[in-house]
Amino acid sequence: MSSRVLVVDDDPQIVRALRINLKARGYQVEVAGDGAAALHVAAHFHPELVVLDLGLPDMEGAEVIAGLRGWTTAPIIVLSGRAGSADKVDALDAGADDYVTKPFGLDELLARIRAVTRRVQPAGSPLVRLGVFEINLAEHAISPDVRLTPTEWQLLEHLVRHPGKLVTQRELLHEVWGPQYSTETNYLRQYMARLRRKLEDDPARPRHLLTEPGMGYRFQP
Repeated sequence: MSSRVLVVDDDPQIVRALRINLKARGYQVEVAGDGAAALHVAAHFHPELVVLDLGLPDMEGAEVIAGLRGWTTAPIIVLSGRAGSADKVDALDAGADDYVTKPFGLDELLARIRAVTRRVQPAGSPLVRLGVFEINLAEHAISPDVRLTPTEWQLLEHLVRHPGKLVTQRELLHEVWGPQYSTETNYLRQYMARLRRKLEDDPARPRHLLTEPGMGYRFQP
């Protein structure tokens, strides 16, 4: 069965291009030109994925995300034409799964769609591959044997449970250190450096534990 995708954008050219290309790849597509229409269509269409422009005419993209997250866990990829990272971080913290900056290449967007679609498939195993290592999430063990501190393990586990997803600095700080931590990004830099030294072939040029400057971190399987 083909996946249902809701495209939300007030640019008719982008909407048309995405509708044509997604339908050509077997997706069912519905579209909306503003936030209110998006929430209305989503309630009836029940999308399995949402592509959402942050610059809508009637409401902020984060408001639309909050409305969707009230009842659905479907992946949300945001499109942003704004140069700064603050809007994207707000959208990710509101519950978006990834972002693409306008103007974007269609191949890039389709790759992000495939990545988040794979991520939400039910996991059949607690085992995760990271380069030459096998991470056993159930037993809190890594093979070949690598010893992690409890904090290093919490950070790694949160990233590998969301493969391909950009996880914001704020989310990681809250998850690992607690809700009172939101600005101590130096903690993240230090612990990510430690994880890379233990798990990456070349810690200076990581392939799996990636930094998105000013935004957060991403586990790339």
